[in-house]
Amino acid sequence: MCGRYTITVSMEELMLWYLIEDTTIVHYAPKYNGAPMQSIPAVIHDGKQNRLGELRWGLVPSWAKEDKIGSKMINARSESLQDKPAFRNLISTRRCIIPADGFYEWKQQNGRKQPMRITLKSGELFSMAGLYDIWMDASGNRLSTCTIITTGANSLMADIHDRMPVILSREAESEWLDRNNRQVPDLMKLLQPYAAEQMRAYPVSPAVGNVRNDAKELVDEVKESAG
Repeated sequence: MCGRYTITVSMEELMLWYLIEDTTIVHYAPKYNGAPMQSIPAVIHDGKQNRLGELRWGLVPSWAKEDKIGSKMINARSESLQDKPAFRNLISTRRCIIPADGFYEWKQQNGRKQPMRITLKSGELFSMAGLYDIWMDASGNRLSTCTIITTGANSLMADIHDRMPVILSREAESEWLDRNNRQVPDLMKLLQPYAAEQMRAYPVSPAVGNVRNDAKELVDEVKESAG
């Protein structure tokens, strides 16, 4: 499961990385503890170019009766994407990227859970593969939402959790976003665990467990609890 993440780079860095010329995000601020049901930065392709905007984290299928279902769809397992009604039609038409520079997972040790932050060793921005959909309520109000795709853990993550978000390689980003690409078998091949040797994990403060906390100190490394 991927239920918390960080995106601490500037808007300029985001736009440069994804070759964005303009954005619909009016009030951008770094997220040190991004959580489900929040509006988060996301990148889609409109058929001509990449666009950066906000999607609410927790997918609400277009056919859902109410939007509460979103809290149960923050992640989508790559192995069963094509079997789930909420996701299977989105693979070919509504793919997105959730930019991040880290994510959190809780490691079971000494009878307690130690929060860990997982990043690339380079500290660079990376792209989590996602799907999005647009839901409309009875009054015609649109709600755009997303889910983060997960896969099996690599050797680094296996010691912490059995799942991890799909992190796309730099080369795969454009292939995943390209709206003209509807080759589902090829797209599914992109949903692999990222190379463990290019990642690192370190312990952070238990304060990250509270979604109300969103300060830069949350990403600081701490001494692992002895229990």
